[in-house]
Amino acid sequence: MPIRQTLSKPDIQLSYLEWKQGQEQEPVLLLHGLGDHALVWSSLGDYLAINYHIVAPDMRGHGESSKPEKDYSFESAIADLEALIDSVGWSSAHVVSHSWSGKLVAIWARKNPKRLRSIVLVDPIFIWKMPSFFQFTFPMLYRFLPFLKSMGPFASYEAAEQQARQLKQYQGWTSLQQQVFQLGIEQKPDGSWGSKFTVAARDGIFEEVMQVPGFTIPLDTPALFIQPEQGLNRQSWQIKPYKTYLKNLRICQVPGNHWPFLSQPEPFNRTIAAFLEEHI
Repeated sequence: MPIRQTLSKPDIQLSYLEWKQGQEQEPVLLLHGLGDHALVWSSLGDYLAINYHIVAPDMRGHGESSKPEKDYSFESAIADLEALIDSVGWSSAHVVSHSWSGKLVAIWARKNPKRLRSIVLVDPIFIWKMPSFFQFTFPMLYRFLPFLKSMGPFASYEAAEQQARQLKQYQGWTSLQQQVFQLGIEQKPDGSWGSKFTVAARDGIFEEVMQVPGFTIPLDTPALFIQPEQGLNRQSWQIKPYKTYLKNLRICQVPGNHWPFLSQPEPFNRTIAAFLEEHI
């Protein structure tokens, strides 16, 4: 079972889960996507824990970590992660990322490649810098993106759960999915219910995603692109930038949707374990 830990930084408190069974285990950092939190990696963490030292943070603005009103830049997120791996005694780590954090990892890999032993990109999105006019469509996008519908507010816990059960990340409503949902929601001071993921974080991250390109130079870091059968990256043009810039890239299809670690965890876990074993 993972242990909940907290890293105190001058600007925020960073909450994280840690799986550690020995002193000399290979380091693995697990980064969740937009609106999620560290517990989404529970199945993978448990699966890998016998062989790896694993850390999974709640990114700033998410879960149990601090939720500042501003500063959701990639630069700040990378500074959080470097402080975190320093605090657990790592100089570098294998990094598994999902969705939006795939772009974060691409930027981190070009800014400080020595920190990343290998990278896994699980159905990444928003890899390019976006045209400025796209910002005007963000309010519509917030209403359209299904996973953001779980932000609320909801009149009751029951209403929030009813909405969650319709979302792809909770397809099947397993005990793990139920735990993930329950840990990501809270009752607000006015009595309503909503996500712990904040509007300030949502808006700040989307603005940063628009302004900062993911790839600008070729990268030699060993990389695995996880392509779920029902994921978001199904067309060749979506995969092309990863093939262009990642010079040591492997692409692997797995069952499931955009959240294969929740919808089809067993084949997903085996795929990640096989890749990591090759790069120890």
